[in-house]
Amino acid sequence: MHPVIIRDLGLSDYQTVFQDMQAFTAARGADTADEIWLTEHHPVFTQGQAGKAEHLLAPGDIPVVQSDRGGQVTYHGPGQITAYLMFDLRRLGLGVRNLVTGIEEAMVDTLAHNDIQAAPRADAPGVYIGDDKIGSLGLRVRRGCSYHGLSLNVDMDLEPFSRINPCGLFGIQVTHMASFLSVDLQGVQRQLVTSLLKQFNLEVSKQDS
Repeated sequence: MHPVIIRDLGLSDYQTVFQDMQAFTAARGADTADEIWLTEHHPVFTQGQAGKAEHLLAPGDIPVVQSDRGGQVTYHGPGQITAYLMFDLRRLGLGVRNLVTGIEEAMVDTLAHNDIQAAPRADAPGVYIGDDKIGSLGLRVRRGCSYHGLSLNVDMDLEPFSRINPCGLFGIQVTHMASFLSVDLQGVQRQLVTSLLKQFNLEVSKQDS
């Protein structure tokens, strides 16, 4: 079991957390503990490193931030759990493909604990209920260490997704857990952490709130 620090950032500004992730990753050494940061963001569109402008249809009053993660444009907002995984992949014995698969399986497991059946897709990263997307991921690896992570739609305003082609996919619908059951965001967050710990053979060494 590998130790990990869990930090709950509450409701946060994307740009600030993005810069903090970059700084953490740049400063970490061989003995730096891995961390998982949990947050909900103020409404924001984030454009991935190779993001194409045509997928940003009508952002309106929601800011657009250029990120250095992989993938295309997505939306973050209150009612969506975002988990950032600051992992030393070499120390954990993970390749990027293992990391992606583990993230997807943790979201599938979290949804299954809430009696929602979901699955990844071979042709597009993320987690889907039928053809509707409920979970997204985007990552960056620098010097063998990951940052960025996943977003799981729990109980949020889905309208902003209609202003983009989510993750560069045309004609896709986005859903959230609240479409299927009455949901407690903090309970879902606890289950997501449990699922991530199990997937990556981690144990909590410290928890900040």
